[in-house]
Amino acid sequence: MKFSKTSQLFLVSSVGLAVAALLSACQLVTIDYVFVASSAATATSPNGQIDTFASDSQSGAIRKGAPTVSSGGVDPVAMTVTSTYSDLYVANAGSNSVVHFAIAMNGVLTQKDAVTLAAPPVSLAVDSAGANLYVVSGSTTATLSVFPLSSGAIGSPTTQVALQIPGFTSDAVVPTGVNVLVSNSNVQGAAVFATAYDLSAYNPGGTTTSTAHPGWVFGFSTGAGGTLTPASGSPYQAGVKPTAVVSDPTDRFVYVTDFASNQLIGYGINEGSTLNFLINGPFKTGNEPQAVTIDPRGKYIYVANSLDSSVSAFLIDLATGTPSAAVNPTGSATNSTDTQPMAIAVDPALGRYVYTANFLGNSVSGFRLDPNSGSLAPTQATPYPSDAKPTAIAIVPHGNHSIENVVP
Repeated sequence: MKFSKTSQLFLVSSVGLAVAALLSACQLVTIDYVFVASSAATATSPNGQIDTFASDSQSGAIRKGAPTVSSGGVDPVAMTVTSTYSDLYVANAGSNSVVHFAIAMNGVLTQKDAVTLAAPPVSLAVDSAGANLYVVSGSTTATLSVFPLSSGAIGSPTTQVALQIPGFTSDAVVPTGVNVLVSNSNVQGAAVFATAYDLSAYNPGGTTTSTAHPGWVFGFSTGAGGTLTPASGSPYQAGVKPTAVVSDPTDRFVYVTDFASNQLIGYGINEGSTLNFLINGPFKTGNEPQAVTIDPRGKYIYVANSLDSSVSAFLIDLATGTPSAAVNPTGSATNSTDTQPMAIAVDPALGRYVYTANFLGNSVSGFRLDPNSGSLAPTQATPYPSDAKPTAIAIVPHGNHSIENVVP
C-alpha cells in the first residue's frame, strides 16, 4: 500500500502524539530520596558508601539518583536526619566517628564535619528542634552522649551519661538504640530513650558472669544545654536483647524490639519520660526482629525480622497503644524481603511506601503501604540492588512535595 504525503504526515504525527502521551503517562515523579548506607569496603577505600535512590510517587519503585558518596568512615551502622531534612548524620562504628552531611534539594550529599568518639557509635537521633544530636556508643561500656548542633554542625558533647545496670555497675553493657520524643503538645517537656543489654548476663555461645536481667531501656528527661535527668524508675526491663526503639508521633507510646525473644515490647509514657508496660504485651513478631518504624500518621508499626527476612505489620490502638497483628492476618512471612533486613523506614512525603536495607541481600526491598488498612504489598521490581552489606536507611521528602505528618 502506498501513502500520500499528507497521509504519511498524518501517520507520523499520530505516532508522535501517541509516544508523547505514553511517555507522559509513564513519567517518573520523585517524592523522596532514600539514602542507604552500606558497610562493605570498596576496592579503593575502606570506607562505607551511601547510595542515593529516588522514589517514584506512583509505584514506590526506586532508582539510583545522586552519585554515591563515602560515608566518611569505616563500617557505617546507623543514620538519622533532622526534622527539616537538610542534614544527615552517619555513625561509623569502625572508625568511632559521626559524620555530618548537608542534603541538597536534588538529593546530593556533601560532607561537612565530623566528630570522633572514644568507642564505636551504635545509634543516633536528632531532636525535633535540630538543637541536639543524641548518640549511644560502646561495645562493653555503654554511653549516651549529647552533641549540640549549630546550623547542622556538630559541637563538642555537653553531656555524657554511662548506661549502667543498677546493682550491677561493673557488668559489660552493649547499647543498641536511641530515640528522642517529638515533644509535641500532648507531652510537656522532652525525653530520650536508649536501649541496651547486659553482655555479662546474656552472652550466647560464651560465658555469663552476672545474674542481672539482660535487657533494658533507659529514660531521661532533657533540659537546657543538653542536660539529662534520669526518669523515675529508669532503667526499665526490656526483654532479653533489645535491638531498636521507636516512639509514636504523639509521644504517648514507646516500642522496643527484642531480638532474642522475637517480640515487640510496648510502653506508655507518663509525666514526659516515665515508662509503664502496656498491660497486654509483649507482642509476637517474626524471628530476630532487628529494626522498627512507625508510619508518620502514627497508625501502624512495621518490624524488620532479620532471620525470617520479613516485615511484621501492626495496627496501633490509638486509645491504648496496643499493637494488633490484625493488619497481617496471614502471618509476617507474607511481607517477604531480600535476605536479612537490618533497617526499615517509611517514606515521609506520602507515608505510602516502606523500605528495608537487606544486609546479606545487598539490596533494598520496597512495599506499598495501604493507608486504610496498613497492609503491605511489594513495590514494582523490588528488591533493588545496593552496594554491599547495607546496614542503615534514611528518607527525606523531595523539596517539591509536602510531608505526610498527620497526628491521630
